[in-house]
Amino acid sequence: MKKGNGLAVVLIVIGVLLLFGKLGSLLGSLFSVILSLLIPVLVIALGVMAWRRGNKVVGGVLGFIGALMLLGRLSTVIFWIAAIAIIVYGVSMLRRRN
Repeated sequence: MKKGNGLAVVLIVIGVLLLFGKLGSLLGSLFSVILSLLIPVLVIALGVMAWRRGNKVVGGVLGFIGALMLLGRLSTVIFWIAAIAIIVYGVSMLRRRN
């Protein structure tokens, strides 16, 4: 290694660590969102499997619990969809009357 390359290597390592820090938080949050949606879907799937095997009570309870968990995770999305639907319905009512 040449005499002046030490500082360059240190700067490159610091830059890479900074990028990995930002990338890590992005990947970490993405992984967290996926897991928060995956667990309720797995509970629903276990409920469906239990229902198909003939254990309707356990399947129904697991499906209901999974649906509530998923509803809690998707409440923001459901809110936005409902708000947009209300706006579209109101606009269509105005157009019908004219």
